[in-house]
Amino acid sequence: MAVAAQRATVNAIVTLEPDAPPEAGLLTVIYPATSAASNGVWRQAASRCTLKRRIRQVAGCVFPPSHQALEPPSASGLNTPRTQPSLGLHMPQSNYNPVLSGLPQSATSAQYPNGNPDAPYNPPAVKNTDSCVPLHPAGEVVHQYNCAGPAPGNLAFRWLYGSNVAARNRDPRIQVVQYNEDTYILRENVCVHWEAPFTYLLFGNRGALLIDTGATPEAAWYPLRATVDAIVARWSRMRRRKPVPLTIALTSEEDIAQNQGLAQFAGRSGATIARSSQSGIARIDLGDRVVEAIPTPGAHRDGVTFYDPYNDFLHTGDLIFPGKINIGNDRDYVASLQRLKQWSETHPVKWLMGGHIEMQFVPGKAYPRFATYKPYERLLQMEPELIGDALASAKEVAGKQMVLVRPDFILLNGVSPDQKTPVFPAGVPNINAPRPF
Repeated sequence: MAVAAQRATVNAIVTLEPDAPPEAGLLTVIYPATSAASNGVWRQAASRCTLKRRIRQVAGCVFPPSHQALEPPSASGLNTPRTQPSLGLHMPQSNYNPVLSGLPQSATSAQYPNGNPDAPYNPPAVKNTDSCVPLHPAGEVVHQYNCAGPAPGNLAFRWLYGSNVAARNRDPRIQVVQYNEDTYILRENVCVHWEAPFTYLLFGNRGALLIDTGATPEAAWYPLRATVDAIVARWSRMRRRKPVPLTIALTSEEDIAQNQGLAQFAGRSGATIARSSQSGIARIDLGDRVVEAIPTPGAHRDGVTFYDPYNDFLHTGDLIFPGKINIGNDRDYVASLQRLKQWSETHPVKWLMGGHIEMQFVPGKAYPRFATYKPYERLLQMEPELIGDALASAKEVAGKQMVLVRPDFILLNGVSPDQKTPVFPAGVPNINAPRPF
């Protein structure tokens, strides 16, 4: 693998330049291996798995216990729960064996080294993968990122939407959302910068990846580095390890709304900038969680989409997002969407995660530029089927100076970013959102 590295204001700059066929698989950033003692898989002693059965009665209601006391391991290596008095409740049978928790696989071939995916408080996606930190870790916690489906996580909330008078806004400068225990979504306050860009912080067993850095270099207004460092420190403490190295990658280095925060990481120890050479698919290894970088120019000449096989996300930046997409080169844009469509046909994709939100919750309507109060925003996440819609729309505007309105995005090719059109998509209700005051 040809990797060019040079000293810069941060720890290092690594150019992602694959010199082998994409199928060969390239590790772009490789962290030094640790000893087996320091990097061993956390194992929970069988003697500590014995828990007393508890029944709580609240307001006359009986709550079944979440654990059962266990007998010592039998000769066959399996454990059988003790017989408990019947409560008149039918409890579903589970194949989960707590004594085997901490091993790569249980006797039932289910992977859950750090917890019980069948627990009633866990959402359905938990059964796809191990995504929980043990309650009382005895050593360094190591996750397994091989999933039977997308890792658990949800975005069931409302983003901070700013104020009519930006100077009076008192919301946090950065909104931090923990999608799951190894994935964080950060958003810049819309009153700090009207584009309110999103950045993504992903963790693996040996490193962290920050995708994009926001639109504001001043830490006093946008404390990105302090926020990321705090998250990395907290994540590392929960896993009983030293803070992991940080890799920074941008969906476009020419996008001023996503590259300005990079200046805050100047001089930070353990920081590496990963740059794509646009010559093929490259990979960033975070330690058993490998993120793939796909060249996708079109909105920007150096556009990159990052695929995370743990969450099944495509981090698309400005290529496709719920907003006004300004096409820089329509031929490159069509080719990039074709590449993503082929990718989504061969790789599981749960959501497209763009860099901004400009659309409203009503179809085909977007907020104007420089708006700092957006109470009726569309959701950030986009369904992968919208790649096909974007591709068909991109082919329609190719070679033309025009604006094309779609329910979930607006394409602008060769026109001003403020250009409007009276043409509304057929079959889509033309609804005006309530005007906020």
